[in-house]
Amino acid sequence: MAPAPALFFALAFLAPMFVSHAANAGACADFQVTARGEQSRYEWLAKVKTRAHWRQKVRTMPGLGPDYSNWARAQNTEENCMSGGSGTVCTFVGTPCLP
Repeated sequence: MAPAPALFFALAFLAPMFVSHAANAGACADFQVTARGEQSRYEWLAKVKTRAHWRQKVRTMPGLGPDYSNWARAQNTEENCMSGGSGTVCTFVGTPCLP
């Protein structure tokens, strides 16, 4: 009969850890992150560079880090690219989110 109370207390202790982790899944930051990429000859390359810069900024921000740095999971995203005679430059804005 003794193992049952021990199991109950173990589950009661561990359950909040799993619930709190599930509650944070999909959580987003309270702010948007803006990144401007380097000028590129091709628009697709300008987008790749800007996305990489956005991810790098999110990874190094206090309180966020690598778990938030996936552009595909970001919310409220905007991708703006401007093309001219010397190439294309993009700016990405998005709210980082957890998986």
